[in-house]
Amino acid sequence: MSKSRRVTKSRTSTRKPAPVAKKRAQTDRRRLATSAAAGSVRRIAKSNKSVKSVKAGRARPVVKPVKTVASPPPPAPPAPPVRKPTYHEAVAMYERGLQALQRRDFAASADALRAVIERYPDERELLERARLYLKVCERELEPKEPSPKSANEWVYAATVALNAGDEANALRHLQRALTEDARHDHAHYMMAVASVRRNDPSAAVDHLRRAVALNPENRSLARQDPELDALRADPAFKAALDTPSAEPAPAREAVGAMRARKPRR
Repeated sequence: MSKSRRVTKSRTSTRKPAPVAKKRAQTDRRRLATSAAAGSVRRIAKSNKSVKSVKAGRARPVVKPVKTVASPPPPAPPAPPVRKPTYHEAVAMYERGLQALQRRDFAASADALRAVIERYPDERELLERARLYLKVCERELEPKEPSPKSANEWVYAATVALNAGDEANALRHLQRALTEDARHDHAHYMMAVASVRRNDPSAAVDHLRRAVALNPENRSLARQDPELDALRADPAFKAALDTPSAEPAPAREAVGAMRARKPRR
């Protein structure tokens, strides 16, 4: 029997020597560790930056500018009224009237103020004041009756007041006449008439008695006077007419004119 030859494998292996492979593995592990460490460092640095930015934001808050709404501009003042060319003429005429009024020249003042009213009707600012001062001038220019000075004038004024139905003023005038002359017979007679109108028969009889005593002519006048009809039934009225004369009355000026009273309506 023939001997079979044992085929033996070559001892030469395709594997690399163990030390080389080991070194390579170590090298690879170092590289991985280095890259991992570098990545972790980068991640830590990034996280530190974010933390710093957050802290910085807390320490220094960012203030956003506030938007302010602009207020509207104030309204423009109204334009002055347009003056007509005649305005200055009207003012000059008005001032002329006031100057005359201060001098108490009421006629000249009234003429100037009337000119303002008639010529410049559109100047309303002046018209109202011109009308006001014009009334003052017209009131001063009205004719005024002279104030009575004597007893006869006061009796005449009382007679006019009685004819106008103004018994209150008539009494005041007659009292003033009797103050001037307490023995004025016609003043007493007119006081009797005024007292009858005021429903005061006692005062009427007293003044009538005094009037007859001062002047007997008043006796016949009283008997015919319709103003004294309300006293005719009174016995005191008859007694007053029978009063004897005290003394002759002095002559009176214009007694007839004063006694010509209008009949009572």
